[in-house]
Amino acid sequence: MNPFDRNILAFLSNIGANSPGINQTIIALDMSYSLHLIPLVLLWWIWFRNGASAARDREIVVSTILASFAALIAGRALAFCLPFRLRPFANPDLGLKFPIDAATHALRTWSAFPSDHAMLWFALATGIYLASRRLGIVALIYVALVICLPRVYLGLHHLTDILGGGVIGVAICLALNSATLRSRVAAPILGWVGRHEAFSHVTIFLVGFELASQFDELRVWCGLALRHL
Repeated sequence: MNPFDRNILAFLSNIGANSPGINQTIIALDMSYSLHLIPLVLLWWIWFRNGASAARDREIVVSTILASFAALIAGRALAFCLPFRLRPFANPDLGLKFPIDAATHALRTWSAFPSDHAMLWFALATGIYLASRRLGIVALIYVALVICLPRVYLGLHHLTDILGGGVIGVAICLALNSATLRSRVAAPILGWVGRHEAFSHVTIFLVGFELASQFDELRVWCGLALRHL
């Protein structure tokens, strides 16, 4: 454990030790799908706004959604390939207390680095920034404070897990939104949307919900299916 991560965790743990109400608030914040929807609402607003940049906006939205999926996949792949990093709440050597139960939490056996939350949400916020700097700055601050910081407070991640995941998420989004890739990647999907407008809007709603929940329900169903195969 590097001193930077340890000092941040110790500081946040001391706050939680004397503030049960704050603990419950942060847990509720981390579990709230509706609060996670806010960056997606901004992204859908960019999709539906009219103006001279409408075609470019939709290309950015499509590439950003694809970047978010790529970030989730890359996050899981990196967690498996890189050396295992114990999550703070599951590390008794730290001597710190966190608001969640280490014995029962499902993530205790998942590697902490990089944070797939940070990869996904910073990728989304970066796409918003590319379409609208003002909204993008709001989205980046919101993702950092409302979505990612609670993960550190609860001991689910070290701050460097968040920083590393955020950098990777931003890089993936910028790569897919590069001038050479964005139009090429988005064109087939935008063509399909134009041909199936009603169905595509339903799909947008479903994709938004799954991203907000980070496919929690889907992972539960897949886990059940795999256990019974």
